[in-house]
Amino acid sequence: MLATMLTIMVILLLLNFPMLVPLMVAPLIVLFIYFPNLDPVIMMQQFSTGIEAYVLLAVPLFIFAADIMTTGKTSNRLLDFIGSFIGHIRGGYAVTTAAACTLFGAISGSTQATVVAIGTPMRERLLKIGYKDPTAIALIINSSDVALLVPPSIGMIMYGLVSGTSVGDLFIAGIIPGIIVFLAFTIYSVTYAIVKDIPLANKTTWKERLHMTKRALLPIGFPVIVIGGIYSGLFSPTEAAGVSVLYAFILEVLIYRSIHIKRLPSIARSTGIVTSAVFVLVAGGQAFTWVISFARIPQMITDAVLGPDPSAIFVLLMVSLFFFVGCMFVDPIVVILVLTPIFYPAAMGAGVDPIHLGVVITFQAALGSATPPFGVDIFTASAVFNKPYLEVIKGTPPYIAIMIAVAFLLIYFEELSLMLL
Repeated sequence: MLATMLTIMVILLLLNFPMLVPLMVAPLIVLFIYFPNLDPVIMMQQFSTGIEAYVLLAVPLFIFAADIMTTGKTSNRLLDFIGSFIGHIRGGYAVTTAAACTLFGAISGSTQATVVAIGTPMRERLLKIGYKDPTAIALIINSSDVALLVPPSIGMIMYGLVSGTSVGDLFIAGIIPGIIVFLAFTIYSVTYAIVKDIPLANKTTWKERLHMTKRALLPIGFPVIVIGGIYSGLFSPTEAAGVSVLYAFILEVLIYRSIHIKRLPSIARSTGIVTSAVFVLVAGGQAFTWVISFARIPQMITDAVLGPDPSAIFVLLMVSLFFFVGCMFVDPIVVILVLTPIFYPAAMGAGVDPIHLGVVITFQAALGSATPPFGVDIFTASAVFNKPYLEVIKGTPPYIAIMIAVAFLLIYFEELSLMLL
């Protein structure tokens, strides 16, 4: 049964069908072959059940807010603010890139949106100061992965949907891992700049810094409102998404006037296209999850991979391996929807905290997003910067090594995920 499903999925992928097709067709065929008496209407019910969850309302709202911010001036204001304080130190512009990606990730929740918003202006600055293009692009791609760790992470929303775990708690748990990744990239960037003797940028005056700070105060308020509101219990993650849209509208349309109100329908249309793709995947993922659960496929896989009585650490190592490899080939949302139901019961049986499991899974999704051969951020960067695939991935190995090292820290030290809860 498992072999049949995997064979069908591989064949459809090799025939260049989009991921949605194997995700929906493979379980349907398995259902018809092995359970012919089962009413097919159940599958249609599962499709609709997959997108009924209230927490999914947060997805289009956060995407819409990110689209407004990306179209407006928020990213440039953040870059100017951070660069004015640390741009002149050795490796300062690389650190600025990592910091700006972290901050914008706390606005967008999307790695790809961060690559576009921060990568476009920051790449030019890095090249001007003396960085080679593969190094600059690799830094942008991997720093953007922090967006999947810090709130409002869309990956954590998907995990919370599948596992029933509190999305608000997941958001808070991702803050420390996100900061650790940023600090690790900072140390590497400074070391690299010293070794390669990257030239220093001009130092800004305190008058200029004050000016840049004033310009960035309102954009910085965005993550403060979202994270602070959730952490204090003032509003739920879904309500925070609504607040983020309102805040983005006030900033870019009313205060900065960087977006004319007539442009909002086209921005909303773009958001709708992305959201529809996500929701169709979620619907297909729910049906897929139901079929594999009904056929007891998770038990088959976990028994074969994990054995009869696995330890919590061994489960987390296997989860990390499967999610890391999966996200190297497939969109992280799909991997989270497909693999979480398989490993979640075994992880709970081994005593793994569901919040900690969610952080580990989301971290591997972030890592896989920037890892060859098919990490989604690689192709986003290739399209945005108009660079060939091999040049885009040339500088990624050091950052991947850093992310893997941080992944082991998260696996072995549960407190890093749970200390803020």
